[in-house]
Amino acid sequence: MKKLNNYIALLLLLVAFGSCQEDDPSFGNVVAPTNIVVTYDIVGQDADNPFGDGSGTVNFQANADNASSFRFIATGFQEDATNGQATILFSDQGVNTYQVTVLAFGTGGVSSSTTVEVEVQVNYSPPQDLLDKLVGDGSRTWRIKSEAQGHFGLGPVAGTIPVEWYGAGPEEKAGTGMYDDRYVFNIDRTFTHITDNTNDDPTNNPAGTVFGRDGLIQQLNGACPACELQGADVLNYPLNDYNANWQITAPGGVETIVLSGTAFMGYYTGGNHQYQIFNRSVPNELLLTTTDGNAEFNWWFIITSEEPADEEFTSIYNNLVWSDEFDTAGAPDSNNWTYDLGAGGWGNGELQTYTNSANNVIVEDGHLKITAKAEGSGYTSARLKSENLYEFTYGRVEARAKLPAGIGTWPAIWMLGADYDVNPWPGCGEIDIMEQTGQDKQTTLGALHYPGVSPGGGNANTTPNPTATTEFHLYTVEWTPDMITLLVDDTVFHTVPNNATTPFNNDFFLILNIAMGGSLGGTVDPAFTESTMEIDYVRVYQ
Repeated sequence: MKKLNNYIALLLLLVAFGSCQEDDPSFGNVVAPTNIVVTYDIVGQDADNPFGDGSGTVNFQANADNASSFRFIATGFQEDATNGQATILFSDQGVNTYQVTVLAFGTGGVSSSTTVEVEVQVNYSPPQDLLDKLVGDGSRTWRIKSEAQGHFGLGPVAGTIPVEWYGAGPEEKAGTGMYDDRYVFNIDRTFTHITDNTNDDPTNNPAGTVFGRDGLIQQLNGACPACELQGADVLNYPLNDYNANWQITAPGGVETIVLSGTAFMGYYTGGNHQYQIFNRSVPNELLLTTTDGNAEFNWWFIITSEEPADEEFTSIYNNLVWSDEFDTAGAPDSNNWTYDLGAGGWGNGELQTYTNSANNVIVEDGHLKITAKAEGSGYTSARLKSENLYEFTYGRVEARAKLPAGIGTWPAIWMLGADYDVNPWPGCGEIDIMEQTGQDKQTTLGALHYPGVSPGGGNANTTPNPTATTEFHLYTVEWTPDMITLLVDDTVFHTVPNNATTPFNNDFFLILNIAMGGSLGGTVDPAFTESTMEIDYVRVYQ
């Protein structure tokens, strides 16, 4: 039967304004909203179920003259809505009458309000063992289990296989703003999202950063022109800690965590902010999936109430098989290195001409020094490679380096598939152990390029590195038949699974270079004269 809609219209008097009230010129005329109309729809309500389907779900719509936004307030619930829409899930078992206050805000923040009553039936009460697991002693803190395979992923709507289409590898999304978030389900049913768990001062609440979908995450705090995009994702979107509310419901018999407002966990997807509990049998762990209104796919998350073990990365490759320590002054060792020479943009719109001149490349003071220089109306630099001299499959590569500070320089320590002449890029594969953009000298970028993800940004990630141009850091790739792991100073910041379908199971060679401008170098500082990348050593272990 047709759902019964309830209409309540209340005409309110203006709130506390005398006839001599002066307008604030910064807002124009100060006008309180009038004619507030609140309608609500009890989900599942019909002639046989006058109080709804037992889920306790009620959809509200508010309208008013001269209103720019609304606020809905109920016991344990508060939500702001510019569109006047809110969904409240009531949780007390049985048929109960609830009061909902709606505030309508006009210019200058002046408001009018009304209160409506709604009678709703709730058939579900969450089991005590689930409440105990979520809340603990009242201070239990949850996080994305970043060390687990498939801790974040994607699958079809109504899918029953976690991360059926995509599953993030361990620590794969490091540097996105996801892993330092913490979530607290407080005993009073408030939900606390700590957006930067590294902040140890409870009196200081600087903006942390979060991770989410482009076009949706802007719902949290507006546009972020400076935020980095990675495909359809927004990395490190600034957001302060905040509080919301949480409830447990069971639509269709499926235990579901419901967060109020725009509260979320892991990755912001918008939608209804409901997380179905797919599995809670593992101690200190929940496997969640969210149907966020997207008709194409669901997101999956593993959250845990255990903090990560403080373990250093351990390599499986420990036999040094090749190295250049750059101990002999002069030109680089010709047994190890040859050159790419000339100009032409190198496929990226770069501005430099590569040379083998000592002005651009030399070994001195125990370091290889590659220097990019302004030369007349252009730039010179150097690109060294081990092609046809040293090529290998699998292993650990370490390079200790200090990077150039010049704006517009694009340094890289990377590897290219040795069969590129018969298997053109990206078919040959590319492993970028370290790159640094021309405009951001405090961030390290790592990427893999291969069919299906290139051209474009590749399968990439970044990590903060504020002293990259003033101190030496260790840049590493661990390349196995199963996984390619990128690290800075022995800390993992990106992982990509390897398998028989990728090009990363053949010989590669090493490349060291500084480009100028181009797709990652960007605009070169007009005052640029020269800038140097210093490399202490390059070592290969197998």
